[in-house]
Amino acid sequence: MRFLRQSLIGLVLTALTLALLVYAGNLVRGAVQERLARETTAPPARERTFSVNLVLAKADDVVPVLETFGQVQSRRTLELRAAVTGRVVEMADSFEDGGTVRADDVLMRIDPADAQSALDRVQADISDAEADLRDAQRTLELGRDDQAAAQEQEDLRQRAFQRQLDLEERGVGTAAAVETAELAASAARQAVLSRRQVVTTAEARIDQARSTLARTEIALAEAERRLADTTLRAPFDGTLSLTNITLGRLVSANEKLADLIDPDALELSFRVSTAQYARLLNDAGDLLNAPVVATLDVSGIDLQATGVITRVSADAGTLQTGRLVFARLDSARGFKPGDFVTIAVEEPMLADVIVLPASALGADGSVLVLAEGDRLESLPVNLLHRQGDSVLVRGDGLQGREVVQARSPLLGAGIAVTPLRTGREEAAPPVTPPMLELSAERRARLVAYVEANDRMPQEAKARVLAQLAEPQVPAQMVERIESRMGG
Repeated sequence: MRFLRQSLIGLVLTALTLALLVYAGNLVRGAVQERLARETTAPPARERTFSVNLVLAKADDVVPVLETFGQVQSRRTLELRAAVTGRVVEMADSFEDGGTVRADDVLMRIDPADAQSALDRVQADISDAEADLRDAQRTLELGRDDQAAAQEQEDLRQRAFQRQLDLEERGVGTAAAVETAELAASAARQAVLSRRQVVTTAEARIDQARSTLARTEIALAEAERRLADTTLRAPFDGTLSLTNITLGRLVSANEKLADLIDPDALELSFRVSTAQYARLLNDAGDLLNAPVVATLDVSGIDLQATGVITRVSADAGTLQTGRLVFARLDSARGFKPGDFVTIAVEEPMLADVIVLPASALGADGSVLVLAEGDRLESLPVNLLHRQGDSVLVRGDGLQGREVVQARSPLLGAGIAVTPLRTGREEAAPPVTPPMLELSAERRARLVAYVEANDRMPQEAKARVLAQLAEPQVPAQMVERIESRMGG
């Protein structure tokens, strides 16, 4: 009985479980059928818009500025070399690295003893040559006198011979007398020939003496030049650099002693690309004398110098690109050869161009402008010049349009945008640089640093000290000075 009762209870529980499973499956099937039978309606689509910054396109006349870097160098640099071999016996006090010299100053002397001895020997040779020339001239004079006397004797003998011929024809003279007179005339002619030969020899001796004297005078000039080469003089005003000499040192011929640099004849050398160089040419293909401004940062003060472009290098250079351009500096106080400076070159003015941010120009050479309904429109433009973060362009229908300031891959023609307009406000007054009121301790520390700075030119130092003496000092200048002094 117990077994039968437990089996019935298990059977009842199994039946209830199966009934619950059937009921749950029926509920699920009904829910699925109801979901599939329900109609689905999509929510209304809303167009996505993007916020863009706009800038107004205004045409104007713009002078592009080409910015590059270059180096200051001297247009007059001379290598001072020893012309002769010898020992240095005298040096100028200014013959040192950085020494300032004037034109025709004596910089150095080499021992002139050997050169002086050679000059004395040549002068003695000249005295001998002049004596030989005078002796040859006296010999020529005596030879000519002797020739004249011989010529008179010949004339007398010839007349005597002619008289004997006349007497023989009249029958008065004899054949023996005629023959004797003819022999005497022939001897007289022979004597004249001998005297002429003596004169010719004397003339040849004079020519030889003159030639010897000329060669000796050449040797004299060379000896004088060698003696003068023992003294080294400054050919122009300048500053010495890379000096390599001491008193008592033995120098050889053509040995480099120093470099002489003219600090007032400075120029700039800088390299530009071929496209930039093409913009510096006129219609005839000649290089423009464009103005340049060189800037050198020295201890918180920007030193500036102006100049003009003068020439371009004849070749591009080995393993180089672009063109090497030179510009003459008019006034370059504080600049030294070798300074690395920033250069700004004014290019020819461009008329009726529009200045836009460089980010507004697309890779396809077009810009996005705002059209009706706050939608974007693509407008092709002609790129004329890139200048820093700006571009100079021209385009049909661009004047007065609002241009997207910065493009992105999400923007394109026909896209709806939310315009954020900039550049429409009135021109703001110039911003006054921030000023600081310095404490007495801080002001004294800055003044002491500027006065102790030997690299700063006197004019720049005076200008900085004058600004530091004011009640309020430019904050930018204070920051730059303290950055260099570690404050």
